[in-house]
Amino acid sequence: MISQFYDTHAHLDFKDFDADISEVVERATAAGISRIITIGTTLEKSARAIEIAARFPSVYAAVGVHPGHVDESPEEIREALLHLASHPKVVAIGEIGLDFFRRPSDSVPDPELEAINRRRQHSLFRQQLEVASVAGLNVIIHTRDSFNPTMDVFRSYAYRVRGVFHCWVGSVEEMREVTALGSLVSFTGIATFKNGENVRASIAAAAAGSFMLETDCPFLAPMPHRGKRCEPAYIAGMAPMMAAVRSETVEALSLDTCRTARLFFPRLE
Repeated sequence: MISQFYDTHAHLDFKDFDADISEVVERATAAGISRIITIGTTLEKSARAIEIAARFPSVYAAVGVHPGHVDESPEEIREALLHLASHPKVVAIGEIGLDFFRRPSDSVPDPELEAINRRRQHSLFRQQLEVASVAGLNVIIHTRDSFNPTMDVFRSYAYRVRGVFHCWVGSVEEMREVTALGSLVSFTGIATFKNGENVRASIAAAAAGSFMLETDCPFLAPMPHRGKRCEPAYIAGMAPMMAAVRSETVEALSLDTCRTARLFFPRLE
């Protein structure tokens, strides 16, 4: 019997999947991936995520504005986002957060532009946390080169919403800061990379019920597919290695991560 898993973070709206999205979902189902959450990164892409979720019974959506897209986003998004979040197949607000790795200018660094960009990131992050609390949904958090500032904002809302820090690459100590707030982390195919020792350390240390699995497809295809397009079916290939790191069976990993996802995403049927 194939063990069941969920892909809790995919980007099925990306052009990488335009030609064969039905086949991608079919391969996931055949591999035992019974639920996929496709993630919005702009208001327009969030609407597209909902359209995809409506097409496939196993696919659900998250809606939000990624910090890398704040400069092309309206300054005020609460009303529009709350409307999107009312759809019954929307299970979370995300992905949202702070990203200080990307810079607003591709040419010479501009401190003034960077300061404006960071203020906008903070504003939209807070707006989306507010929408999540009103909508009764948890949040999917993106943080890159910004863990401490992200936590500084999130702590103010942690008593109202829970977060999953997706594509976890932080330290075990940072992971424990997240889980101490009742929030989660999520692991990708980076765990299968030769240079993924820190991710494997977090997987080994994570308490049951404190983490989920994801692909972040079309990015981060696990070994032996590294460098190619990633897709939700690859969760099944990642699971044995992750279970071995935790000294548990694949079935135990399946039961724990699926239960954790259902508790975190209450609308996930």
